[in-house]
Amino acid sequence: MEDRSELIRQIKKIELKTGILAGGLQSGLHHSLFRGQGIEFAGIREYVPGDDIRSIDWKVTARYNRPFIREYTEERDQTFCFMADISGSGTFGSRTTKRYKILELVAGLGFAALKNNDQVGLCLFSDRVEKFIPAHRGKRHLIGILNTLIDHQPVSERTDLGAAATFLAKVLPRKSSLILLSDFISPPFMLPLRILRRHHEVIAIRVADERERDIPDIGYIEMEDAETGDQLLVDTSDREFRERYRALVEDAEKTLHRDLLGSRIRELVLRTDEPYEIPVKKFFSGLGGRRRHHAGIL
Repeated sequence: MEDRSELIRQIKKIELKTGILAGGLQSGLHHSLFRGQGIEFAGIREYVPGDDIRSIDWKVTARYNRPFIREYTEERDQTFCFMADISGSGTFGSRTTKRYKILELVAGLGFAALKNNDQVGLCLFSDRVEKFIPAHRGKRHLIGILNTLIDHQPVSERTDLGAAATFLAKVLPRKSSLILLSDFISPPFMLPLRILRRHHEVIAIRVADERERDIPDIGYIEMEDAETGDQLLVDTSDREFRERYRALVEDAEKTLHRDLLGSRIRELVLRTDEPYEIPVKKFFSGLGGRRRHHAGIL
């Protein structure tokens, strides 16, 4: 990763930037991720005029022959975990690396959560879970998470998203919200991710680079897989090759999007060369609007 002192300076800028955006990003993050999930059953009491009739517990009402309602309380503090891909493909980037973009996102969303006194945890994974930090509150804890992201040297270059999902399904407290940050270049992983989704909210943020989709016309080049080390000599001047390559990438992206949507996992795609603040704020605010709408119906 980039020079450590420079990364620390960038994190300080992110903290300031998040403070400026607190009215939007922080609010959108909290309500969109946890609305409807941070609701706990508080008890049953007798109905009084003015109560919402949708809250009536009909079984209890029938038993006592007078109306009773169910009461709920909303948990204001929440627990969520950043699941960050640190495999070899994270070193790729035409302007900045995917791994740096992931650091930016963890910092920005982490400081937003800090302002709401939420608990934050971290899981670093390659083809195994390399580091797991349980969720806690406080700025010191968040800074420790960011320092871990900066300093950790991956043990493996390969990726196995499914192994990390299986691990988290066993160790995360119920009703956690998981923010998965990866390029999703991995062996099959949807089944473990679906199992994880049964008990936790999962948000997928796919970090991509423009050069992964469009190869420039620069003649013969040697392409190397950052995770396996496999090399291949290709002629980028061959228009047919470039078009086939782009079509394969687009098919893979469509399949991933369809699989995530089918598993009720919302996806946000961010490029390494674009600022994250506005797309992230729109994404989480949009989810919050949908959640509030459905909560009102129910």
